[in-house]
Formats: sequence, C-alpha cells, structure tokens
Amino acid sequence: MTTELGKIGVIADAFKLELRDNLLKSLEVGADGVQIWATEGIMDPDNLGIDRRRDLKEYLQGLGLEVSALCADFGGHGFRRETDNVWKVEKSKKIMTLALELGTPIVTTHIGIIPEDTSHPEYAIMQSACNELASFASSMGGYFAIETGPEPATRLKQFLDSLDNKGVAVNFDPANMVMVTGDDPVQGVYTLRDYIVHTHVKDGIRTAEVNPHDVYGDLSHEQIAAFEDGSVGFKEVALGEGNVDFKAYFAALQDIGYTGYLTIEREVGSQPEQDIRKAVEFIKGFKAKV
Repeated sequence: MTTELGKIGVIADAFKLELRDNLLKSLEVGADGVQIWATEGIMDPDNLGIDRRRDLKEYLQGLGLEVSALCADFGGHGFRRETDNVWKVEKSKKIMTLALELGTPIVTTHIGIIPEDTSHPEYAIMQSACNELASFASSMGGYFAIETGPEPATRLKQFLDSLDNKGVAVNFDPANMVMVTGDDPVQGVYTLRDYIVHTHVKDGIRTAEVNPHDVYGDLSHEQIAAFEDGSVGFKEVALGEGNVDFKAYFAALQDIGYTGYLTIEREVGSQPEQDIRKAVEFIKGFKAKV
C-alpha cells in the first residue's frame, strides 16, 4: 500500500513562548497541526476549566490548526514504579479526556524502559498500568501512544502484543532510535506498523554506544533533552544532517499506509523558529515528490 505523506505538525512548546504565541508561531511556520505538552502549567487539565478549554478550542479553530496529539510524558521512571503509577495513570486519564475535548484521540508518553526479561517484576507493573490506560483510551476511542527509543522496536512490539486491547499504540520517533539504541527506524516502521498512530520528525547522530538506562532510566524530559547536545554519545541535529534516512523512512510510512501527522520536534538549539521553518520546508520537499 502506498499513500501520500501525512500532514505536518509542530510541537508548539518548542518555540518557548506563551501558549497562544506558540500556537500562532506554529501557524506562521506552515504547520497544519500542533502537539502540546499537557503535564503542567496552563495545559495541566487540573488548571484548565470548562471555559478555558472552550476558549482554547475556539482559538485553535480560528487559526485553522488541528491538535495532532497531547503529550503526557512525566519523565522519571515512566510506569515502572507501582506506587507512582497511582497518580500517573489518573493524570494520564485526565489528559486523554482533555485531548478528546480538543479534537485529538492521541496522547503520547514515555513509559520507561521495557525490561528484556519478561519475568522481571517491572514488566508486569508496566503491563498493568498500560492495560488500565489502554482500556480507558479504547472505551473513548483514543490511544495512549508510547514513544520509540528506550528499547528496540522488536521488544516494544512484544510488549504491545502482550496487552489486552489496542488502546495503547506507538508514537514513532526515528531519531530516538538512531541516537540511543542504534535501532533501524525503517525496519522499526515495518515491525510496529500495526500500532503507529503518530510520528515525530527529528534527526540525530550517535557518536558512541549509549546505555539506554543512562538516558531514559530515571531522568526528567528536560534532562534527557539536555543530553542531545552531544555530551553523552548522541546529538540532535537539523533535519537531513543526521543518521535518519528520511527518504527511506518516509517511504516506509507510505508503504504501510500511514496517513497521520509528521510532527516536528526540536529540543535543542538557540533558534527554534528558524530550525522549525527549515524542517517544514524539508518535509514539504519530500511531499512534493510524492
């Protein structure tokens, strides 16, 4: 199956402005939609009452922007610790409810590193949390999408196959795979083809072998992003300057029939607007060839 490349999205928080300014800037650079962090601040569901939700939805509609996904990544140990999962699961459910109110069925997250040994106690803890999230999402027609990177695609698929229903899916980030596990994103697309509901467009290089536990073990998102300056064996770079073979990656997405968002993520650099504008043009260049 061959399809057209999907719409272009931007993680709006990358502009590092106030929420509405981030959304306006996303429109200005040529995005069709936005992914928004919803774990704290004004987008925390506990801080966003009925009126604010309605106003935000109307503002997005006025700009002509869709929400490609919300992000519910809490960092730390992901869902590997049973005591933490009580509040993380409940908070994630609130973010899923908000996502659907804003017009997207997708919430993305990191769940922590899936153990290679399926008998490891953390494996069952993560299964339990993800099954609860999957059931909740599925009942509402939504997905909690696990981001690729902390483990090889084959291990992630094995974990997904072990869950009770399909309410948990995949947010495919090719650069995370290249930078941390050294996994092949193109093969990863085919391995995870039945689960991919959202993607990131990001590039990077790997300069040394990396222990995923040093990156995704128990750190915050901000600490992980700070690693991407090249200090621990990998570096995020501008699109087309790294080790992601975008021609092959986009071709694989088309081949499996993926038509969802290609959402630009830019976590480093001092000129996010300039970098994201170039990224939009980079993707449009590929879309023009389809």
